[in-house]
Amino acid sequence: YGGMGLDFSYSIAVAEELGNIRCGGIPMAIGVQAGMATPALTRFGSDELKKQFLIPTIAGDFVACLGISETGAGSDVANIKTTAVRKGDEYVVNGGKMWITSGSQADWMCLLANTSEGPPHRNKSLICLPMNLPGIHVAKKIDKLGMRSSDTAQIFFEDVRVPSKNLIGEEGKGFTYQMLQFQEERLWGVATVLTPLETIIQDTIEYTRQRKVFDRSVLHNQAVHFRLAELATEVELLRSLLHRAVALYVEGNDVTKFASMAKLKAGRLAREVTDSCLQFWGGMGFTSEVLVSRFYRDLRLMSIGGGTDETMLSIICKYMEILPSK
Repeated sequence: YGGMGLDFSYSIAVAEELGNIRCGGIPMAIGVQAGMATPALTRFGSDELKKQFLIPTIAGDFVACLGISETGAGSDVANIKTTAVRKGDEYVVNGGKMWITSGSQADWMCLLANTSEGPPHRNKSLICLPMNLPGIHVAKKIDKLGMRSSDTAQIFFEDVRVPSKNLIGEEGKGFTYQMLQFQEERLWGVATVLTPLETIIQDTIEYTRQRKVFDRSVLHNQAVHFRLAELATEVELLRSLLHRAVALYVEGNDVTKFASMAKLKAGRLAREVTDSCLQFWGGMGFTSEVLVSRFYRDLRLMSIGGGTDETMLSIICKYMEILPSK
C-alpha cells in the first residue's frame, strides 16, 4: 500500500530522529499520521478501505486524525458517547470529539463510536470517516499552553451519514482495536521526547558554563552539575526501557505493561528535566527566546495525551496484579 514493509522498530528510529526538530508539534502530527490513526486500518481494514484511505495517507496526500477523546471521556475511552447507528447500508453518526490533533485540516478521521447498546468494551467500532461529509462541524481550533504549531480541534457530528463499508474490521471490536493501537502510540511518544531531553540538558550545560553568578559559572556549583548528571542518567534509563519494549513488541509479545511504564516515566521525566533546566537558566528561562521554555510547555502534554500518568499507573497495577479487590 505504499509503505516500506519494515517492522515497528524502524518507526521508533524515525521518532527518535524527529526529536531533533525544535518543537513538539511536528513530531506529534507525524505520529498521529503514522502510528495513531492508521495502525487499526492497516491490521484490520478491508483492501478497499486501505486503497481509499491508507494509500493516500502513506503518500502524504491525505491528512488523518484520530477521533477518540470527548469532553467527558479522555483517558476513559469506554465512556465515549458518540454514536454510529446502522441504518441500511450507512451509519448515522451523532456526537462530538475534543482535542483532536490535526482535526482542522484532516481529510479523514479514524472514528471510535458506539454502534450498539451493549457492554462498553464490546459496543464500539472504528470507522473511516471522510471529513468533508455533510453534518461535520469543526467548531474551533483550540488555543493551547504548548504544542502551538499543532492544530487541535473540537468537532461535532450531526446526522453524518457514512457508508457501512467504512467499518474497520468487525463491528463491536473497536475498543479492542484501539487498545492495541495505543501501544504503538505510547511507544512513539516516548521515543520523540528522548532527543529533546538530551538537547535541553546539553543546552543547559553550555549556558550555565558561560553564565557567571558571584564571579563563577553557574555550572561550577556542585548542585547544578550533579543534577544535570542525574537527569542525563534518567534519560538513558528511559531509552533502555523503550528499546526493550520495542524489541519484545517486534517479536510479537504483549508489551502493554512496559509501554505503560515507559509512557509514565517519559511524562514525569519530561516535566522534571524541563523544570530543573529552566530553573538553571534563571530569568532567561522564563522568556520565549530559549528552547527550554518551549519544551517546558510542549512536553507537558506527555503526561496527559495518549493516556494520563494515572491511567498508566492503573494499567501497570493491573498487570502486576496489585489492584485491590472490589
